[in-house]
Order: sequence, then C-alpha cells, then structure tokens
Amino acid sequence: MPEQLHMYDRRMFNSSRFACARKRKGLTKSALATLLGVELRSVSAYESGDTVPRREVLARIIEVTGFPPEFFSGDDLEEPTPDAVSFRAMTKMTARQRDMALTQGTICIHLGKFIEERFELPKVDIPDLSYESTPEAASETLRRHWGIGALPVHNMIHLLEARGTRVFSLAIDAREVDAFSMWRSETPMVFLNTFKTSEHSRYDAAHELGHLVLHRHAQPHGPQAEREANAFASSFLMPRSSVLAHARRNPTFDELVKLKKIWKVSVAALNYRLHTVGLTSDWLYRNLCIEIAKYGREQEPNEIPRETSQLLPKIFAALQEDTLSRSDVARALAIPRSEIEQLMFGLTLTALEGGRKGMGSARPQRSQLRLVGAKEMGTISRN
Repeated sequence: MPEQLHMYDRRMFNSSRFACARKRKGLTKSALATLLGVELRSVSAYESGDTVPRREVLARIIEVTGFPPEFFSGDDLEEPTPDAVSFRAMTKMTARQRDMALTQGTICIHLGKFIEERFELPKVDIPDLSYESTPEAASETLRRHWGIGALPVHNMIHLLEARGTRVFSLAIDAREVDAFSMWRSETPMVFLNTFKTSEHSRYDAAHELGHLVLHRHAQPHGPQAEREANAFASSFLMPRSSVLAHARRNPTFDELVKLKKIWKVSVAALNYRLHTVGLTSDWLYRNLCIEIAKYGREQEPNEIPRETSQLLPKIFAALQEDTLSRSDVARALAIPRSEIEQLMFGLTLTALEGGRKGMGSARPQRSQLRLVGAKEMGTISRN
C-alpha cells in the first residue's frame, strides 16, 4: 500500500477525478469493479459521490489506473464535452474510445494551465470564418490574413503553434480515434494521430484547422461538418492558383508522386484536388484511385519527414533549466509521467528528461525560445 495512503482523508476523495482515471484507462465500470474486487454498484457510487472507497480499495485503484494518490484528492478538472469536440465518424467510435480521447483532453487542459502559468505563449490568431460562402473561400481568407498567399505551407504544426494553437499527440492507447480539435475557452487545441503517415497527419492538422475556423460556434461533427473541413484542408494545403501553376492536365501516377513534394500531401489528396480543380477527368481520377489504393492507407510513396513541434521541446527544455524534468511536472500535476509522454509522442525528436541532461549541444537557451518559420513566427517567453 502506498505510503501516502496512511494520511488518506476520505473526505478529500474527488469522485469526478476517479471517473476521469477510469475512462482514461479505457475501463467500463463493470471491468473496473472486477479488477478492484468490488461490486459494480460500489464503482457507480464512487463516481456519483455517494460513497468513497476505503483505504485498501483506493490502493487497488491506484495500482489499476496508474494514477498517484494525490490525483484523487485534487479539485475538479476541466472536462471537454462531446458536443464541443470535432470527433469524426462518431457512429463508428465506441464509447470507450470517445471517453479515452475526452479524458486525454482533460489531462491536456490540466497540463496546459501549468504551462500557461509559467510561459507567455504565442497569442491566438485563429479567426472565425464561418461567414464565408465556401470552405475554399475561408481557406483563401485565412491565407491572406496570415500573409502566406499561395505559398506551400512549410510545416503545419509550426504554423498552428505560431498562431496560438496547442498541438498534442493522441495517446497510444487511443490510436483508433482520429485526430480531433476543440476550443478551450479562447484557446484552440488540436490532437494528432502520430501513427499515421506523415502526409496524413499533416492533412489532419489542416482538417482540424478547418473545424476551428468554420465550426467554432456550431457542433464540429457530422457528415456536413466533415465535408467542409475536408474541403478546407484540401484548398488550404493546395491553393487553386498554386495547383494550376504547377500541375499539368491528366498527369500520370509517377507525376503525382513528384508533384506531391511541392505541397507535402499524399498522392490520394493530390489526386482529389486535381480532380476538384478540373485537371483530371472522372475516368482518370478513378483509375488513379485504383493505383493509389495498391499502397494502402498505411503506406505512402516517398513519404515526407514527419512534422514535429517546436513549442513543446522548448517549453520542457526551459523547464529543465529550472531543474524540472517531465517526472517533476507529472508529480506537480499528480498524474502519471506516461500521460505527458503520450501527449508528446511523435511530436518531439529528442527525449527531454533528467534535468539538464539529454539535450546535448542542441539544448536551446532561454533567449532562443523563439518560433521561427517563413511567415510563421511567434514568440515564447517566461512569465
């Protein structure tokens, strides 16, 4: 039994945090009851706040969920609601998968508050473009607003971060869930599935940006919302004028593979865009789809390098200068260190752990905490 439980005060037990830990592990109430060796009604009572677990039951809860004792006695956490999140194909998503994703959002908000108390992050510049007549018009307006014209976007994650969007990875255990986004008050948040190909993950980032600018004041899910976000992503990544300037009519598959490098998209996305702007016939479009399908969705010809975060490594490098490792941050938040790892999985290239160790000569200094990119600049400073 953890030593901290000797000081366990049952009056401090937070039922909503208990429910969060259960959902985060992907457990039903019945499954958790079995693992704890208690009745189903007991777990329901713990979550409703009608009953609190005994010390020995809490010890089993800690063992099963991996959350430390302190987690279950904190204040209520801010929880996103399903109607505010851009889940795709909700009819295909199990309640377990949805709850795992939502509770990752809860943990992410918890971490975000910790970071925002210590750093001045890039200001949010994600306008509401729901008034535009079409998603393509919205994408063109946003490009003008950001001053990037028809140029290819160098890095979607850097661009989103520089415009105030917090970008995180989906948890490994929730990889069946697609990318999703949400607004936390005035702060946009995007979660990317980093198990996909680099091109698909990049397209997902643009798709979620579409939800953020088109559906801020409406439910960001449903077939129509998905079609609009897809149309936005396609036109944002591959502006019509740029495509018409670089692509010839009726290209071959091999030409698609070469052209995709310009906009860093999948051959499937490029094939669709060329058809949309009238550069391929219906017949050629279908035949290219057949040829592309031979690769499958898990592979991409000449896959581009994976895009990673600039913001997260710099934040944790700066924290390390104050001798705060990821483990220290996890303890301060009373969450498992694995939760921080999962939020950053696939978005960082270098492990950041152990105080000042692990970064070598690449460790950025505080004065260098600056987001840099063509037309994608912002700053991060210490509060």
